[in-house]
Amino acid sequence: MNRANNSPRFSLEAAMGMNKRPLSITLISWLFIGVGVVALTYHLLPEHIAELKTHAAFANELLWVCLVRLLAIVCGVFMLLGFNWARWLLVVWIGYHVILSAFHSVSEVTVHALLFAAIVCFLFLPGASRFFLSGKSVVKTGSGG
Repeated sequence: MNRANNSPRFSLEAAMGMNKRPLSITLISWLFIGVGVVALTYHLLPEHIAELKTHAAFANELLWVCLVRLLAIVCGVFMLLGFNWARWLLVVWIGYHVILSAFHSVSEVTVHALLFAAIVCFLFLPGASRFFLSGKSVVKTGSGG
């Protein structure tokens, strides 16, 4: 009987002190990367820039819209890497959209509020909190650093 088969498998992640990223964090991160890329692309299309040019504050509006879309991408990327500040920035980002939707319809506020509640719930589950608060990112580079 081979003794190696009875012993627990060696885990590189456990040996390095890394905490495995929960699936919910992976999905939420990629969702916001995708949403950010699609929305940023949409707002930078020539026909949409032409629409914004009809407004007096064109440059400021376009800059603000693009910055908000870019923040979604930044949050998604850095959450994949395990940065806790990205989790909190995403909460602020979604909260901003809940407040912004209050100026529109009740259904829009409801959808954004439900999305906010669901995502915050997943971002602060015990496994997600361990991942973000472990101080180690999933991606390791080099042997000495």
